[in-house]
Amino acid sequence: MPDHNRAAGFSTQHRRLLAMCDELETVADSLPNNVDRHKCLALSRALGPLLAEAQELEEGEIFPALLTLRPLQAELGGTLKQLRFDHQLDLFYAEEVQEMLHSYGEGRRSVSPEAAGFMLRGFFEGLRRHIAFEEHLLVPLMQLVDNQGVQPATI
Repeated sequence: MPDHNRAAGFSTQHRRLLAMCDELETVADSLPNNVDRHKCLALSRALGPLLAEAQELEEGEIFPALLTLRPLQAELGGTLKQLRFDHQLDLFYAEEVQEMLHSYGEGRRSVSPEAAGFMLRGFFEGLRRHIAFEEHLLVPLMQLVDNQGVQPATI
C-alpha cells in the first residue's frame, strides 16, 4: 500500500518553518524599540530544533525516496547534493540568529538593531526561497513517489 503521507508531511513541515519565518519577521519589524523579549527567547530555543527536524525529514526520508525516480535520478542527485549543502549553511546561520535572539531576549544587544534586522531578514528570506523551491519542485515529485508506492532507497 502506498505511503501517501510523505508529501503531505513534507508540506506540513514547510508550513511550520514558514510560521517560524513569520515570527522572525515580526521580531525584525519590532526593532529597535518594541522587541518582545519573551518572543526572542522562545524563538531562540525553537529555531534550531525545528530546522534540524525538517532537515532530518528531508535528508533521511524525502531525498532517498526521490532518488527512486529512475528517469530523474541523475538530475536530482546534483540538486539534492546542493540542498544538503544549503542545509549546512542554514544551520550555521541559524546558530548566529539564535545567539542574537537569545541576547535580545535577555535584554542585552549582542549586535546593533540594524545588524539584527539584517540577520533576521537574510535568514528568513533565504529559508522562504528554499521552501518555495522545494514546494514547487520536490513536493510534486514526492507525490509521484507516494502514488507509486515506492519506499525510500538507501543512499
